[in-house]
Amino acid sequence: MIKKLKRLATALGCLTLLAAAPVHAQDLKLGALYPLSGGLALLGDESFRGTQMAIDERNAAGGINGKKIVLVKADAVDANQAVGEARRLTSVEDVSAIFGSYASGISAAATQVTELAGVPYFELGAVADTITSRGFKYVFRSNATAKSFAERSVESVVKVIAPMMKVDPKSLKIAIIYEDGPYGTLVGGFQKEEAKRLGLNVVESQPYSAKSVDLSSLVLRLKGANADVVLQTSYQNDTLLFFRQSASAGYKPKAVIGAGGGYSLQETAQALGASVEGVFNVDFPQINMKDSGAPGLKDFVTAYEKKFGTQPRSGHSLVNYVGAKAFLDVLAQAKSTDKDKIREAVLAYRKPVGASAAGWGFQFADNGQNQFASTNLMQWQGGKLVTVYPEAVSTVKPITLK
Repeated sequence: MIKKLKRLATALGCLTLLAAAPVHAQDLKLGALYPLSGGLALLGDESFRGTQMAIDERNAAGGINGKKIVLVKADAVDANQAVGEARRLTSVEDVSAIFGSYASGISAAATQVTELAGVPYFELGAVADTITSRGFKYVFRSNATAKSFAERSVESVVKVIAPMMKVDPKSLKIAIIYEDGPYGTLVGGFQKEEAKRLGLNVVESQPYSAKSVDLSSLVLRLKGANADVVLQTSYQNDTLLFFRQSASAGYKPKAVIGAGGGYSLQETAQALGASVEGVFNVDFPQINMKDSGAPGLKDFVTAYEKKFGTQPRSGHSLVNYVGAKAFLDVLAQAKSTDKDKIREAVLAYRKPVGASAAGWGFQFADNGQNQFASTNLMQWQGGKLVTVYPEAVSTVKPITLK
């Protein structure tokens, strides 16, 4: 039987059929589709860890309505593999729902398959607003979107950066740079719209390829424009490249605000060393938050450290854990694997802001988007990414760049 399944998976274009534990008729089978290899593997794996922790926690508490949850992993490094793996999960593995997927391109491709198959897809980390704006009935997202990242970053210029510098925010020269994929283009576009709405002075707005090996011309444009504040939407490699080539060019803006991606990783901070001190980042909630605004956060960190022997590598594990827990509650309340009953349970699910370990609440719009998810402003201080805004979850005051 296993040989037949492998042959069928190969015919569907899947690269790997990952081994799974024996499944019994009384078990609840769920998929987990993430980039677990390739260039997005670090944050893909960190995201998967959070989902796995939520599943393990639920199984330890008795599962869902007495059923043990069996999680079937799927590795998708790009949109093509996402399609193949989504087909495998829905038609071969016959899962009742799928968790995913960190990357917006992977999520957009996989959800087209699952929607046609009538299998609910629970997105826990991809940020492209378009994922929940296509009229799909069975795609649901727990996390904040690209628009939230953009609005928080521009808000931070006005409410954090300018007051810290004791200047009028309209006097600051702002540069918006972004990788030219769906993630960067969406965030960068929303940043430009929000900055224009607030009357801020954007002196440069430039896309670039995340695969670029030379950003020197971009850096020189920013230096020539004398940009005070740089808003960068990037992954890890292009984040490192920007900082290194800025240092080589002698360009040091008064403030840099990243939009998640590479800016949230401990590995990025370690690679940049002292130059990361004081750098800001708008991202999903991280583990350095005020406990009163994020109940259960300490327990999550303790459980993570026990399981993996280290602190979380970014906030992606936290938000996937929080989102997965919410959707597991939904499945329990639905008392069925019927797609329409699951949708009904999602739309009825309510948790107030500040009720979860991420500080989020839950209330889903008709398009499946959680309206109570948000982003925070963090800053690298003393080698740690600490929360500085908003006040409900901040732990320290922001510091000026050295």
